[in-house]
Amino acid sequence: MSPVKLSVSTPVVITMPQVSAEWEQDASIEDVAQIAAVADRLGYYHLTCSEHVALPAVEQQRRGVRYWDPLATLGYLAARTQRIRLATNVLVLAYHHPLEIAKRYGTLDTVSNGRLILGVGVGSLKEEFDLLGAPFDDRGPRGDDALRALRASLSVPEPAYHGEFYSFDGMVVDPCAVQDHVPIWVGGRTLRSLRRAVTLADGWAPFNVTLPQAREWLSRFELPSGFEVVLPPPAPLDPINAPDRTGEILADTAAHGATIVTAWFRHHSVQHYLENLHALAELHVRAG
Repeated sequence: MSPVKLSVSTPVVITMPQVSAEWEQDASIEDVAQIAAVADRLGYYHLTCSEHVALPAVEQQRRGVRYWDPLATLGYLAARTQRIRLATNVLVLAYHHPLEIAKRYGTLDTVSNGRLILGVGVGSLKEEFDLLGAPFDDRGPRGDDALRALRASLSVPEPAYHGEFYSFDGMVVDPCAVQDHVPIWVGGRTLRSLRRAVTLADGWAPFNVTLPQAREWLSRFELPSGFEVVLPPPAPLDPINAPDRTGEILADTAAHGATIVTAWFRHHSVQHYLENLHALAELHVRAG
């Protein structure tokens, strides 16, 4: 099997209909921290937290309701872990000035000793854009400019950038990220998101894209060295009861272009989730 890496789509901090388990509704930060600590110890590559400020009530069945704030959540989990990387999946670029992201998430990179992965997207929920007073119609080119501005400023205490939508110099951002090159991944569900990732970022972390579609889109580009492709398997993994099938799913996901596979399971308690993490990590070590 390909030496694909494993990551955790952190439960509890986001709840989605038909995917999230009942126990997650009443789970605590201690449950999340326990999951993060075990994933850290077992060698999982990264964990995630997503961003939504407020969602229309009519979107509950499609997008879920609960979205813990990524900065607060990942800051806490940074203190409870040692090695696992902390990925925003994703921040909506138009909701923030690039220097706001550079300062807040540069601080996270500092307190986590260089474990930030900045996952970003251009967004699609117009009602949330309107609520926050963020421009919606030009979010694509604005997002591209924000990506360029972020690359110019994430690890630079006195950044300078002059682009179409963002322009700054003569300002100090301290602290800034301690990594010389913070990985930036682009989320999304379109070919345009992959083009944006290949051109302006270090990885692609799509959602609601089938494996065949991802492979076909990936075949259209010459991917840069070290470019990460983060894909979920097409079905929940069951390393406890179906280890052979789980191994086949991981290999198939890697064959479709994944360099990192997002682990997700059917689970009925935090303990059951942890047991799945252990079983998958053991299977991955044996296969590697």
